[in-house]
Amino acid sequence: MEIDAELRRQITVSLLAAAVFVAGLVGIGVTYGGSSELPETGAIALVGLLTGFVLLMALVGAYLIRANDDE
Repeated sequence: MEIDAELRRQITVSLLAAAVFVAGLVGIGVTYGGSSELPETGAIALVGLLTGFVLLMALVGAYLIRANDDE
């Protein structure tokens, strides 16, 4: 299977979005208690991060479809 420019772009954009999510998880973990239990504000931040990730992936998908249509 040959990896063309379009597939490389899709892989790169998806990995960057996933890296942002993992960085957000680490940031929430460090900010709201490290290895101890997660307080209520940390739980709200985690729900916000998950919601943001779902919206980010939807936008990434729309971008990739639109970029594929332009070519």
